Amino acid sequence: MPEAILALLKSRFLANASWHPDHDWDDVEARIQANARALAALTAMEQTGGEPCVLGTSEEGILIVDGAVESPAGRRSLCYDQAAWEARKANRPAGNACTLAETLGVRLMSEAEYFRLQALRPVDLKTSSWLATPPETRAKGGAIFGDHRFGRTFIYHNGADSYYAARGFRSVLVV
Repeated sequence: MPEAILALLKSRFLANASWHPDHDWDDVEARIQANARALAALTAMEQTGGEPCVLGTSEEGILIVDGAVESPAGRRSLCYDQAAWEARKANRPAGNACTLAETLGVRLMSEAEYFRLQALRPVDLKTSSWLATPPETRAKGGAIFGDHRFGRTFIYHNGADSYYAARGFRSVLVV
């Protein structure tokens, strides 16, 4: 399986070369191979519908993100975090985005990373995705999510305990 996920990631890397002009595949592959948890996280991202691909770099390292056009199907109908899940007394979803991300070995995409991905290819045309929420927003009971409608990217807020069949989350793996 490691060879299959690496081959898939390489094909996406080459198909989207303009997203990361300063990187070559050998460097990305070496970083993945050097990170014991990276292959498991990439496999989980793929298995849940994320279609991982290299977005570029940040101060943290090389960013591998969910590049699927719609929010990953295997990560929908989740409230934002454990506290929100526990606050629901009735009709609890199966889980929450933050805990599932941690279990997968990834983190939620930031608002800035979301805009960066949207600038390269519009995503969430029919779905929406929970994003890493600033602590001050979360402290007031809310969480943020984004989508792409009418030719532009929108960032909204919702109660963190809400969940919808068409809302998942986009993840990031840093290598």
